Amino acid sequence: MFTGVAPPPAVVRALTAAVDGVRDDPGAPRWSDPADLHITLAFLGEVPGARVAGLLGALGPVAAGAPPATLQLTGAGTFGRRPRVLWAGVGGDVDVLGALAGRVAAAARHAGVPVEDRPFLPHLTLGRWPGSGTAATPLPDRLPGPHGPPWRPAALVLWRSRPGTRYERLAGWPLGGSGPVAR
Repeated sequence: MFTGVAPPPAVVRALTAAVDGVRDDPGAPRWSDPADLHITLAFLGEVPGARVAGLLGALGPVAAGAPPATLQLTGAGTFGRRPRVLWAGVGGDVDVLGALAGRVAAAARHAGVPVEDRPFLPHLTLGRWPGSGTAATPLPDRLPGPHGPPWRPAALVLWRSRPGTRYERLAGWPLGGSGPVAR
């Protein structure tokens, strides 16, 4: 499981149009499904069924207390010398997003759910290379951004990932509001 925020349709369309320009380039990664695009706030791994209710109860107040943030997808990059991930960068109120990620992680831990302990690096995964990665690629230079208009995340979402399938949205809460968002 993981938590995150998803860009609105206009941003997804703009990003998809940019990716379409490099989709068939030599050495291109396996591209993410546009319907699955998101910015991960906390990766939770496998959450035991007995802990899910506590997690759901802990995340609602975090979302309700979140201040507004304006984000914009900017440029592209890769992680590592032999990259496995091609990503779009996140600009705007990333400090607000980072604080939200910290509160989400703290709430999950309080609910008994371990959270990966790594620095928050806001990005949106565009694609992945299999195995140990690929040699240096010019793809990030071909995706300079910005990708779509600035936007405000509307909801904190909890997703489940299963190998070989699209992400399953389990729950969502309006940011700065109250009550769950319909699946």
